[in-house]
Amino acid sequence: MAAVVTAASLAPGGAAAEDAQANYVQRLRLQAQLQTLNADLLSHDSATAVLQSLCDRRDPNAPRILAHQVEIPDDLTAANAARRQLGAAANEPVRRRHVELKCGEVVLSRADNWYLPGRLTAQMNIDLESTERPFGVVVRPLNFQRRTLSSRLLFQPLPPGWEAVDPAAFDAPVVVPQNVLQHRAYLQTPDGRPFALLIETYSDRVFVP
Repeated sequence: MAAVVTAASLAPGGAAAEDAQANYVQRLRLQAQLQTLNADLLSHDSATAVLQSLCDRRDPNAPRILAHQVEIPDDLTAANAARRQLGAAANEPVRRRHVELKCGEVVLSRADNWYLPGRLTAQMNIDLESTERPFGVVVRPLNFQRRTLSSRLLFQPLPPGWEAVDPAAFDAPVVVPQNVLQHRAYLQTPDGRPFALLIETYSDRVFVP
């Protein structure tokens, strides 16, 4: 009987079934990691702190998260929309900081950050313009609170109703897109005054092998 089972496992159907099972397990792992990351971001005021924890899990000797600034064209329409959303006056300056948040050389997310420099300290503004310190680290002394406006999955490892689907149906390897999750949020001081609008797009590198 053992010889029969072994032969069956080596048949094309058996190999296909094993591949489908492996793909299913991989999708489950990706689904769990993505849902955990999303939940962590929704429950923490600092996205940088969440990414630092992820970075530390990758490597106990991981470096601190850095925000590599990327030059992008001015966008007056987006700036005015950010000003309205932040409740800023028409003549109140609004600045934009577009960064890649990196764990070593690995880009975990890209953030578009519109902020009101007049609601920050002079040193904070200097740091944001001249260093690679993440925004959340720089403005931490404000004891800010994060208010999520939207959370959108850009990747679904498993389709809706997946729990009722036969695992054997997942016979194709999962293809992970470059971006897997996007959050829109604003940061506010404890008295409820918003000072920053964030659009954070998380890359496929947030998945831990």
